[in-house]
Amino acid sequence: MTPVFSIITVVFNGRALLPGTVESVRKQTYPGIEYLIVDGGSTDGTVDLIRSYAAEMPNLHWISEKDRGLYDAMNKGLRMASGDFVWFLNCGDHLHATDTVEKIAALVGPETDVLYGDTRLVNDAREPAGLMSQLGTRPLPARLSWRNYLGGMLVVHQSFVARRSLAPEYMAGNLCADYDWCIRILKKSRQNVHTGLVLSDYLMGGMSKKRHRQSLRDRFKIMREHFGLFSTLLAHLWIVVRAAIHRLKRIGKPSY
Repeated sequence: MTPVFSIITVVFNGRALLPGTVESVRKQTYPGIEYLIVDGGSTDGTVDLIRSYAAEMPNLHWISEKDRGLYDAMNKGLRMASGDFVWFLNCGDHLHATDTVEKIAALVGPETDVLYGDTRLVNDAREPAGLMSQLGTRPLPARLSWRNYLGGMLVVHQSFVARRSLAPEYMAGNLCADYDWCIRILKKSRQNVHTGLVLSDYLMGGMSKKRHRQSLRDRFKIMREHFGLFSTLLAHLWIVVRAAIHRLKRIGKPSY
């Protein structure tokens, strides 16, 4: 059976960035794609743009209405999805290559619940800064487990493709809800496939980066819930040490 991928894009007043995201989906060589756009009631012409794309893309379905923030909008996308797998590609992010979905679809087996890969970081000019596994503090593991997330977010949701039947709704009021979401899925997944591919181009400077202190507090709450207080405290000590070592190694080189 050919798997169907529900690719979900959340946008609010993103008319300048949305075309690149949509085109990265439209140009995919794989036919089994359901494309969903959740707009938060944009007033900058985004809705007209979505409407024009929908007229040309029969697999594109969309809504435009006010929401309670990013994760509320992402939950709306989950409710709209009907594919075998869900994949969040927010406005400004791109699928890495035109055959990305085709290549990962070929890796899906009967017990595959998660497919994951690397992420290329790009700046506002779409210039590549490097791969997240190279610029970050940790490489991608050959075998991904929910326990790998004790050290913090490991695979961003732009490069984390999950079976829809396992995907819960995102928690409200937490900037790191995607971190919790990945852990909850991995706790239930049967087979996690390392694709060996770069899956997405991620536009740097997301919400958790802009509100860094709150993000750290929210991440601590999630870690304590899943791993316990003692393990979370030890993990944070190691995170600090690891970050210091990483900075020393990356002196004069780009990092993330």
